[in-house]
Amino acid sequence: MSLPPRSGAPATPLLRRVSVRALCAFGAKAGDLDFRFTPAPSAQEGMAGHLLVQSRRDDDYQRELTLSAVFEGLEVRGRADGYDPALPRVEEIKTFRGDVNAIRENHRALHWAQARTYGWMLCEKHALTAIEVALVYLEIASGEETVIAQHCTREALREGFEDLCARYMAWAVQEAQRHAARDAALDALDFPHAGFRAGQRELAESVYRAASARRCLIAQAPTGIGKTVATVFPLLRGWSAQQTDKLFFLTAKTSGRAIALEALERFGPPAPALRILELTAREKICEYPGRACHGDACPLARGFYDRLPAARSEAATVQCLTGDALRRIARTHAVCPYFLSQEMVRWSDVVVADYNHWFDSSAFLYALARQEEWRVAVLVDEAHNLLERARAMYSATLDAPALESAHAAAPAGLRPSLARVRREWRTLQQAQAAAYAPHDQVPEGLQQALQDATVALAEHFAAAPQEAGGPLLRFFFDALQFVRLANALDVHSVFESQLPSADAGCTLAVRNLVPAPFLRPRFAASMSTACFSGTIAPFAFYRDMLGLPDDTVELDVGSPFQAAQLEVRVASALSTRYRDRGRALRPLVDRVAAQFTQRPGNYLAFFGSFEFLEAARTLFARCHPGIPNWTQTAQMPEVERSAFVARFRAGGQGVGFAVLGGAFGEGIDLPGDRLIGAFIASLGLPRHDERHELMRERLDQRFGQGTGYAYTYLYPGLRKVVQAAGRVIRTEQDAGVLHLLDDRFDQTEVRALLPAWWHFSGESGLKVE
Repeated sequence: MSLPPRSGAPATPLLRRVSVRALCAFGAKAGDLDFRFTPAPSAQEGMAGHLLVQSRRDDDYQRELTLSAVFEGLEVRGRADGYDPALPRVEEIKTFRGDVNAIRENHRALHWAQARTYGWMLCEKHALTAIEVALVYLEIASGEETVIAQHCTREALREGFEDLCARYMAWAVQEAQRHAARDAALDALDFPHAGFRAGQRELAESVYRAASARRCLIAQAPTGIGKTVATVFPLLRGWSAQQTDKLFFLTAKTSGRAIALEALERFGPPAPALRILELTAREKICEYPGRACHGDACPLARGFYDRLPAARSEAATVQCLTGDALRRIARTHAVCPYFLSQEMVRWSDVVVADYNHWFDSSAFLYALARQEEWRVAVLVDEAHNLLERARAMYSATLDAPALESAHAAAPAGLRPSLARVRREWRTLQQAQAAAYAPHDQVPEGLQQALQDATVALAEHFAAAPQEAGGPLLRFFFDALQFVRLANALDVHSVFESQLPSADAGCTLAVRNLVPAPFLRPRFAASMSTACFSGTIAPFAFYRDMLGLPDDTVELDVGSPFQAAQLEVRVASALSTRYRDRGRALRPLVDRVAAQFTQRPGNYLAFFGSFEFLEAARTLFARCHPGIPNWTQTAQMPEVERSAFVARFRAGGQGVGFAVLGGAFGEGIDLPGDRLIGAFIASLGLPRHDERHELMRERLDQRFGQGTGYAYTYLYPGLRKVVQAAGRVIRTEQDAGVLHLLDDRFDQTEVRALLPAWWHFSGESGLKVE
């Protein structure tokens, strides 16, 4: 496509479109990176502020004016906030809180670049020789405007615009060439292995068809078939046909990112053209932990934008920008590696990141994709983890000690608003009979007190940004999240009040039960999202809880494993219910020992809690001292986790004790004789307590009577069982044994939720002395 030439010049092919915002962000930012906290207006407050300023102007004032201009094949498009043709004057409106003089210089430079770009577009559109360019800063709390205006000639604005475009064009031409090479390579992309494994082609074809139809997919596919390659390949191969801008591969854990990056490296031909980026959490990549993100505190923030172009150019030569690669480049150019990675999201094709970068309320990838109007394909790895992660994203907690610390640290002017929160909290406590109390709504007095306190704190930090830190700032952030979720409180969440007890401190919480209403816009923002896992059934449960669209495609890939590979035994006379655990311990540990004696090797034994685990391990060590054993502990450091897994060496012997649903119940790969069997002494059901019973009742109300028990207890519990059992058979050459140590595994409704390929051999058949 090409646009008509200007001034009789020959037509120039349109290489790229870019927004005014993106153009100016690329070429106009200068100086320090500065992320000192200053309370910013919300998106709603920003929109309201724009409307307020625009309403104060004359009738002939033109609002939200769409403009465009072309320079050497680059089309720049944007929307000016306001234009007064009588003056003539273009206005760029910005909302803020606090002192206008506290607005960062790099932000001002960006604002001026945007305003002058619109000034040039209006000069060209209306053949103006000059125009007044104005920044209008509106202080949200007071409604006061600060107007800074410049008289600019057409020629000066043209020169500035063309300078920005020329800098961007050098990059855009390079990117256009890379995109052409990338698309040609991906169009001819071959599967990276000699052939598809059983079930792998079926998964790949389903991902491709869902993306082509702009639908979501939920897929259960067994461990070991190569789900990562099977889901990535069709989206890369269909890149051009599906007009994809970005592929986001989202994982729950760091290990998942490593697996995704390894899989992507297998696609050899497009490697020089396909740019892959790993997004790493700030605390894991920061070179100066504990320092604030501004030039006065961190040398990598000082002059960041001045050195960014060179760092960006070098990063663009690296095909796979892992956290280590970004850190190396950042050190070379003395820039912050975390914010370099955020910049490179714009220039990467595949981004491998944590769930929160897309699904959280302040998700960076989601916000940028919406802003840039990218066509995004999303892959959600091990998607069964998304439910609990999303519940945490959309929950908020306030604890009494944090409020007391904030009150103690607050200056005199802030203490009355915090004291009111404390009084309202105390009033709620005094009316509370039980230690735990759920509510449908936050009491009006408490909610208003918290709202007023956050406003007062925001105004304080706006006036004194140097005081943003410590317990006062931490309470402010916690209160902001709490108020935000309290304002959105509905049947999907519950307000909880907890009095001090032996098990818990004094807290208030908005706890999310069903994240579907919050996640639904994320699924809608992608052109296709594929949620896949080895254990993500029943599909209706995850579709309901996550908010997947009604037309989501469902796929259950059959297992490549044979029943003969796994001997499944049920201890039909054994109960591991909480009330029976004392009686169950001795026969349980004897069964483990009997299996080990019959076939020595490496085994994993899973228990429903750390308390149960420790009791069983202690008894096992005392009764069977000749059998090596090692155990998982609560809050186990990563180095100890690695040592735990390392004990499962080829040809080894012993029993590892682990908690069901913990770090060793999924995500570890122990093929061959590194693991030849597992014992599962629990159905993994969550505790029957007030919180879970409340959830059961709410889910019954929302999804139908009887659904609540399955959604709250049975499905989450048995998912952990299947995950843990899946450690035994990892390849089509593996063979092993699985002992299900509870009589409930004989129940029909339980058996129906276990893998169809399992063949139950009946009672354990072991001779237990």
